[in-house]
Amino acid sequence: MANMELTFIAIKLDNVQHGLVGEIIKLLKQKDFYLVAMKFLQASEELLKQDYIDLKDPPFFPGLVKYMNSGPVVAMVWEGQNVVKTGRVMHGETNPADSMPGTIQGDVYIQVGRNIIHGSDSVKSAEKEISLLFKPEELVTYKSCAFDGIYE
Repeated sequence: MANMELTFIAIKLDNVQHGLVGEIIKLLKQKDFYLVAMKFLQASEELLKQDYIDLKDPPFFPGLVKYMNSGPVVAMVWEGQNVVKTGRVMHGETNPADSMPGTIQGDVYIQVGRNIIHGSDSVKSAEKEISLLFKPEELVTYKSCAFDGIYE
């Protein structure tokens, strides 16, 4: 089937601490995406530096790593048709002033430095992020009994 892909989504510590993990999962399931892997963890500084390597030069990098290392996150892999693009639309923009109402970030957070969810911005970055946190055997591939009623 065309455009079936994987994406990486992390529910950041603020959202975890506010008890909104289930709400985010519910929204993604309502779009008929498949949860194929999930971990609850506190990311190490080393892992965060690898994950945010493309942001290593800006002056906010050390603060970002420190903040992300300060509490638990829920790391997930989702599968679905156009899941990367659709997931990003559901998240909203990084800047809360640019996020539309009805998006996760538009409805819940107010500061750029404390956005509450991360989603891969491309299939290539999803592959990189997934490989940092998950072994291939940790991804559970399955076909839901509702699959044929959802996808052509």
